[in-house]
Amino acid sequence: MVRANGAVSLRELARVVQTSEVTVRRDVRALEAEGLLDRRHGGAVLPGGFTRESGFPQKSHLATAEKTAIADLAASFVEEGEAVVVGAGTTTQELARRLARVPGLTVVTNSLLVAQALAHANRVEVVMTGGTLRGSNYALVGSGAEQSLHGLRVTRAFLSGSGLTAERGLSTSNMLSASVDRALVQAAAEVVVLADHTKLGTDTMFQTVPTDVITRLVTDEPPSHDDRAATELQALADQGVHISVAGPGAGSGQGPGSGPTGAVSGGGGGGEQVPQQQRRRDVPPLPGQRRTHGTHHLPPGPPGPSGPSPSPSQLRSEPPTATARVADLAPRRR
Repeated sequence: MVRANGAVSLRELARVVQTSEVTVRRDVRALEAEGLLDRRHGGAVLPGGFTRESGFPQKSHLATAEKTAIADLAASFVEEGEAVVVGAGTTTQELARRLARVPGLTVVTNSLLVAQALAHANRVEVVMTGGTLRGSNYALVGSGAEQSLHGLRVTRAFLSGSGLTAERGLSTSNMLSASVDRALVQAAAEVVVLADHTKLGTDTMFQTVPTDVITRLVTDEPPSHDDRAATELQALADQGVHISVAGPGAGSGQGPGSGPTGAVSGGGGGGEQVPQQQRRRDVPPLPGQRRTHGTHHLPPGPPGPSGPSPSPSQLRSEPPTATARVADLAPRRR
């Protein structure tokens, strides 16, 4: 399956061979030891190290439920009449499908897939860059794309990539794609990165967005066994990145443009079950650690308790509010 598709998720493997993900994970580990594939969070890819980039068909099969939840939540940050830039990627394509419902929106993009998702939205204006088409991800790249972005200014940029670490920020495996993404970032007052947990802790060849430039990360809840992703989230929060965590169905109870207004800090609640549409956690940046980007941040809540950082399950035990729950992710003590 990996040879045929270039990449495959553990969930899909378990379904096809009719066994548990634990068994599949053990087998994938053995295959990696033989050099037949490379493990990734939530799946496996053909071996290739930093320089290999999976094409669109392969990426579209990885973490599909997580990408849907991330797109739902990210769309809630966009308001009527805004101008935004949206980069190339499978997650940003999902976002574009939801942005089609935002009236008066202007979307600048170098992605044919994003433009196609918005093509029939009669209340959305789509502006495409110039450039040379990369067939592997249906994106326009090169000097033509970069030059068309000079002098542009929009509210925020929505970008994805191949990997995200607290040390280097967002990265990708292709030099031309990285260069265009940097030009997209220069055009925006805020930078929102869309990355599912499989990309957290993964580092690829070309840096696109340094950590101190990222305003917000929209991601999904890492599995309980994924210590590397959880550690990376903590490190990103320590460096001042707003972290919004989407669960299944996140954002479905809020239409695009509703925004995260009225959010309050979570208290020490008593294990109340959170409705699907409210399953979102916002982690504001820690004060005094970075410069701000734009004016649309959530206000920081009260400081978290001392000692080790709370687990995701502990954070979910807080009572929900009407629009969102906010929890502080305290820095680890050194």
